[in-house]
Amino acid sequence: MIGDGLPPLREVIARHGLLARKSLGQHFLLDANLIRRIVREAGDLAGRHVAEIGPGPGGLTRALLETAAASVTAIEIDPRAAAAIRDLAAGSGGRLRVIEGDALRADIAQLLPPPRRIVANLPYNVATPLLLGWLAHASAYEAMTLMFQQEVAERITAPPGSAEYGRLAILAQWTCAVGLRLRIPPAAFVPPPRVWSAVVSLQPHPSQPPPALFAAMERLTAAAFGQRRKMLRSALKAISGDALLATADIDPTRRAETLTVPEFDRLARALLPAISSGTPA
Repeated sequence: MIGDGLPPLREVIARHGLLARKSLGQHFLLDANLIRRIVREAGDLAGRHVAEIGPGPGGLTRALLETAAASVTAIEIDPRAAAAIRDLAAGSGGRLRVIEGDALRADIAQLLPPPRRIVANLPYNVATPLLLGWLAHASAYEAMTLMFQQEVAERITAPPGSAEYGRLAILAQWTCAVGLRLRIPPAAFVPPPRVWSAVVSLQPHPSQPPPALFAAMERLTAAAFGQRRKMLRSALKAISGDALLATADIDPTRRAETLTVPEFDRLARALLPAISSGTPA
């Protein structure tokens, strides 16, 4: 069980002076039952190499080490937390590696051999840019089980036509099968955030877009949702909206929030030749 033979997480926090820092988006999850549920949502980790981002005092790290994961790599920017995790690594039999550094600069595919998974309670302030970076290379991962602010989780899993549906939903659902698995109240954290959190599962699709197509989709969705209340012919004017929409057989009077992911895929593929040739779109 979590914590067997190890000091309580609150003691670890006190020993290492781990008062949560707002600048790092830190909110520590200490509830052992919830931590176990998150790990269960990650599925069978036997033989997998798992990356964890922002382990804090190490609650989730402990739970991951209790699985049959081949290894756990914890990436932590806060030197206080990194020191706490190194204490845990000393008794891990070599299965836990601690990297002190910025996860936004880390190339997980280079750090871990396959099969790779990411399981993390992400720091709120960098959660979205981290996810976008991983989605661009989704084929490198077998699965991702990630905690976000609930608002971000709902944007990732939003269906077309909903208020939350936007470029994050499209990029995530275009590259992965996504699901909102677990909602977690503020009281479960120390200190409690002002918002609920939620765990999202992301299972990369077998076929992934090449880098140039992913870049085209990023450009397309940025334009489409930059002016989401406008018709597509206006929102996409800067990237040859009328010609692009005609090629993809999309009604130019529609708004971005009404398009499905497959329709955005058609638009991105129509945009790709112009980007690839260097022709201004």
